[in-house]
Amino acid sequence: MNYDAIIFDLDGTLWDSTETVAESWSATLRREGEGHIFSAADIAGIMGCTDREIENRLFLRFGGRAHELCVKCMGEEPAYVAVHGGRIYEGVEAMLDTLCRPYPLFIVSNCQSGYVEAFLTYSGFGRYFKDYEYLGRKGLSKAENIRLIMSRHGIARAVYVGDTAHDRMSAESAGCDFIHAAYGFGKCEKPFAVINKPLELCSLMTGENYE
Repeated sequence: MNYDAIIFDLDGTLWDSTETVAESWSATLRREGEGHIFSAADIAGIMGCTDREIENRLFLRFGGRAHELCVKCMGEEPAYVAVHGGRIYEGVEAMLDTLCRPYPLFIVSNCQSGYVEAFLTYSGFGRYFKDYEYLGRKGLSKAENIRLIMSRHGIARAVYVGDTAHDRMSAESAGCDFIHAAYGFGKCEKPFAVINKPLELCSLMTGENYE
């Protein structure tokens, strides 16, 4: 396909860290004297959300401490994730190793500061990516960060790979085609293309069979 680059979402596209994030947040709450325990299902429900959306969906139960506890949970999370990691989807490394040769690869996520770095530390995948951006760095939206990556690297035409309807809207707002990672957390209508496992992206982008 005639693209200058591939830009990836992170959660639900490259890995699933819901169990680890739930453990991290629950540990933070215990240290703060709160008895609530988060589950992986709780975390799956807010993957891809902004910090404000996460606070409104999961932390309002803590009343006047909602913002404080949300900030503490999210602030302590990256160090925990860097050590304990997440479940990297089967075929992701082979996909990245294949696609980093014909295409420069990037990550754009709605995560907090330190989270992409935690993923790269745990996975060892830093060698596959040219650059990354995320919400927590400058407060920019996903669409703005996609455009920032494209501008920074002189990319005229990129494709964005993600798993949610918000990813699709962000990609389209940034002028990119969207490929839906249907194995992830979300659903979306009318993507440019759909992959049901990571290696299908190799076949789609190169025209070769990677089944």
